[in-house]
Amino acid sequence: MKILLLAPEPFYQERGTPIAVKLLAETLCEQNHSVDLLTVHQGENIYVKGLRIFRIPKIPFIKKIPIGFSFKKIITDILFAFYILIILGLGHYDVVHAVEESIFPAVACNLICKKKLIYDMDSSLVEQMYEKWGFLKHFSWMLNYFEKWAIKRSDVIVPVCSYLAEKAKLYKSADKVFLLEDIAFESEKSFGQIDNIREQFNIKGILVLYIGNLEHYQGIDLMLEGISLIDSKIDFNLIIIGGCAKDINKYKSKADQLNISGKVHFMGPKPFVNLQFYLSQADILLSPRIKGKNTPMKIYSYLSSGKAILATNINSHTQVLDSSCSYLVNPVSKNFSIGLSELIENKELREMLGKNGKELAQKKYSRDSYKKKVEYIYLGINISKKLFQIQT
Repeated sequence: MKILLLAPEPFYQERGTPIAVKLLAETLCEQNHSVDLLTVHQGENIYVKGLRIFRIPKIPFIKKIPIGFSFKKIITDILFAFYILIILGLGHYDVVHAVEESIFPAVACNLICKKKLIYDMDSSLVEQMYEKWGFLKHFSWMLNYFEKWAIKRSDVIVPVCSYLAEKAKLYKSADKVFLLEDIAFESEKSFGQIDNIREQFNIKGILVLYIGNLEHYQGIDLMLEGISLIDSKIDFNLIIIGGCAKDINKYKSKADQLNISGKVHFMGPKPFVNLQFYLSQADILLSPRIKGKNTPMKIYSYLSSGKAILATNINSHTQVLDSSCSYLVNPVSKNFSIGLSELIENKELREMLGKNGKELAQKKYSRDSYKKKVEYIYLGINISKKLFQIQT
């Protein structure tokens, strides 16, 4: 089939949604579909056989589109919506696959174009808006109406986690909702030089690793405060990979204030393709997120690495993790400190959690499993499309 894939974020960039969009585009093209991807003006062009990338024009005063909702994102989305109508008018598509907020203009356009419409539900947009701008809760009836409208008007809903799947099923029959989780990414080849972390920071004891951005919701404050409370005879060091220069400087200052700068080391961002090579060097992996419903993409790679995971006991994590494959603690610095102390001092526990996590990743979150799910979703779309053509 000929598919229009709508990705209203910088593509390609090495962060959550763009990585997921890249995986989806590669999978669809491998399955012999033809994919046109409409995205914003920012991002790096990539080559995938069968994929064409179209971009909206540059917006002079928007140099960087931040993660999450912002006024810059809204302006970009308005222009993006206009270009959906243009590209639908020029191309003959069988399916429109809309990621995140692109579903709203896609539904509106589809009232005229009448294509098969897939809603790739990576998050609850209403809940994201509440978190960003609390005053919008006064308009919850209207925002919930639009989310319900988008779900009901889509032919298929593809949520990324079980929480979103249950939310979609409130407005759509269960046989039209297909859970499509992220996967554990593995790479056989590295890009550039892989740092030997132990050698670089002269680490002799336990290597604790956090990978991700340094936004507030990630719980970096909780993580550093928890580390400051640890009184262990076993030597350990925390390595932080990711974050922009501003956030790194902010948390370096906090580590100084907590008198743990000797144990906390910031490496900055590293190529995503090298993720598994860094994970393999660690003894313990951290995900201290303090809020959210979506499962962080890195959790699947954490599991696949076979290393012990310490994570907060919130819905973001517990949709995938449980006590058999991770150490879960309440999102409080004292609890985080206790959990990390136990993992540092208990090698047998680390090995057991790592082994169970790797088995879970291989069973449920492999690339082969993902491909089968995508194939099943599009097989259903193709069958319903052919039945419609026979009837008409």
